[in-house]
Amino acid sequence: MSYLFKKALVRKPSKSIVNGISSSGEKPSFEQVKIEHKNYINILIDSKIELFTLNALEDYPDSMFVEDPAITYKDFCIILRPGAHSRFGEQTVFKNEAKDYFDEVFVIENGSIEGGDILNINENFIIGLSERTDIAGAEELAGLLKSLGAKVEITKTPKGVLHFKSDCSLLDNDTILQTEKMSSTKFFNKKFKTIIVPRGEEIAANSLRINENLLVPQGYRKTCELLAKNYNVKLVNVSEISKVDAGLSCMSLRW
Repeated sequence: MSYLFKKALVRKPSKSIVNGISSSGEKPSFEQVKIEHKNYINILIDSKIELFTLNALEDYPDSMFVEDPAITYKDFCIILRPGAHSRFGEQTVFKNEAKDYFDEVFVIENGSIEGGDILNINENFIIGLSERTDIAGAEELAGLLKSLGAKVEITKTPKGVLHFKSDCSLLDNDTILQTEKMSSTKFFNKKFKTIIVPRGEEIAANSLRINENLLVPQGYRKTCELLAKNYNVKLVNVSEISKVDAGLSCMSLRW
């Protein structure tokens, strides 16, 4: 099942995160980011995950978001190609680090593609084309995943949405949490049960199921009440980290 994990990688935040990519122009407090990141780690551990921590990369302000330059499949790691100019180069560093944790490491050589645009549902991968993920990167990854035994669909991330997973997440094998904007594409509507995030709480669509816990960003009461009926919700404060366009899924690489 796509939400059952034994291990996870995180990266320590760098002091340079104050210069991370921010659509709002806000600069987070490094000290507050450290606190939020530590709390996130504690919830991962509470979710019965064996955790590995990578060193901070001061040259890459957004490098704490370790899922964007890589994804996992089975015991493999696939190194991606970040579409944001300031993040290009992270993949080279991570390629060398990943060899210590994975049986085999593959590398995408063309185009641009980020993990935030890739949703894994069992043996199926959905790749959303976006400003960070282009068709060349998506097609190369699709070919590699298929050669490893997976199925792949390429679709479009809704206009105005940073990453595909910004507006959707997997709750269980049959259920997708999504925004109204994602629902309007009808991509998930016939294949899965869906839950629509209440208006005004769209950020909560990027929740994260890990084993028995469902991590939900704190501050979205209606979404929390909706999900708590059927899931073991763990609220995660990422209000400072969110200033640099981040969500729960991008803060760890899980397998």
